[in-house]
Amino acid sequence: MLREAFKDLLKRWGRSQDLQFIPEHDIVTPQKNRIYVDGALLHALRVPFGYWEAKDEDDDLDAEILAKRRKGYPTDNIIFSDDHTAVLIQDGGEVARVAMDDTDALYDLLMRFFAHERQEVADFNKAVKQFAADLPEILKALRERIAEKRAASRDFAAAEKAFLK
Repeated sequence: MLREAFKDLLKRWGRSQDLQFIPEHDIVTPQKNRIYVDGALLHALRVPFGYWEAKDEDDDLDAEILAKRRKGYPTDNIIFSDDHTAVLIQDGGEVARVAMDDTDALYDLLMRFFAHERQEVADFNKAVKQFAADLPEILKALRERIAEKRAASRDFAAAEKAFLK
C-alpha cells in the first residue's frame, strides 16, 4: 500500500518548505460540518497550504472525490489519491490526474501542488510588494509635508520637538 509512503513524501517535501504536516486534520466546512482530512500542510502560523485525502484501492476515486466535495472538503489545493491514481484539485478545478507509478508525472503533480499559492496569500504578497515599491515616495511626500508645517507654524514645530523628546 502506497498510503504511508506517499504521506512520508508529503511530510518531507513539506518540511523542506517550512510546512508542517498534520495528520487527521480537522476542518469546519462552510456547511458547518466537522471533517477530517488525512493530512494538511500548514504554514508556521497554522495557515493552511494544502491538503491530502487518501482513499482505499477498492473505492471509486471519482465517486469519493465528488462525495468529499459535497461535504465541503477544501478544493483550493488538495491531492486525492489511492494506490493507483493521484488527482490534484486547485482553486476548485481538477488540474492534474496521474498514475502513481508514473514517477515523472507524479513529480510534476507534486511540483504544482507545492508551487500553489492561495489567492489571499497571493493578494497579500502583491500588496506587500506594492507597498514596498510605494514606500519611498510616501516617505518623501510625508517628510515634505512635515517640513512645510514646521516652517509655517511655530506651534507645530514646538509640538514636533516635544514629541521627538
